[in-house]
Amino acid sequence: MYTAFMTTPERLIEATQELLWERGYVGTSPKAIQQAAGAGQGSMYHHFAGKPDLALAAIRRTAEQLRAAAEASLGSGGPARARIEAYLLREREVLRGCPLGRLTMDPEVMASEELRAPVDETIDWLRGRLAGIIQEGLDSGELVGPLDPVEVAATIVATVQGGYVLSRAAGSPAAFDTAVRGLLALLSPRPA
Repeated sequence: MYTAFMTTPERLIEATQELLWERGYVGTSPKAIQQAAGAGQGSMYHHFAGKPDLALAAIRRTAEQLRAAAEASLGSGGPARARIEAYLLREREVLRGCPLGRLTMDPEVMASEELRAPVDETIDWLRGRLAGIIQEGLDSGELVGPLDPVEVAATIVATVQGGYVLSRAAGSPAAFDTAVRGLLALLSPRPA
C-alpha cells in the first residue's frame, strides 16, 4: 500500500481513502487513520486541521482517481458505443462498491456541503461526459433514437451504482455483470 517514498500527508490521505471506502465517514476514526498510515496524532494534526479536512482531501483524491479511470475509457476515441462499453466493462472491485457511491449513504457526508461537493461534482461530470458521448453517437447515426442523452447517461450511472449494490447484497459480481450486459443490449442498434 505505502512506499518508502510517500510523505506523511500522502500516507494519511491514502489511508483515509481506504477507510472511507471500507467504513464510511462515520466509521473512520482519526485513530484508525493514524494507525493505518503509520503516523502519530501530532503528524496528522500538523498536516490537516482535523478529520473533516483530511476526509475532504481523501474524497477529492478519490474523485480525481475515478474521473481519470472513467476518462481512460470514455476518452479513448472510437465509436460512442465502444467507449461506453469500455467504461462499463472496465476492471472494478465490484464487491467493494463504488468509493464515492459509498459516501452517498453516509449521513455526515451528505449533511456537509463541503464533503459532499466532490461527490456531486464527480457524478455530474460523469453524467455530462456520458451524455456528450451519447449525443456524438446519435449525431453520427451509430446510436439510434429516440434517445435523450441526459436520460440515458443517468441510466448508465444508475445501472453502475445499482449493480454495485446488487452485487454486494448477493456477494457476487454476477449481478453487476448482468446489469451491464442488459444495458449494453439496450444500446445496441435494432434491426430495421
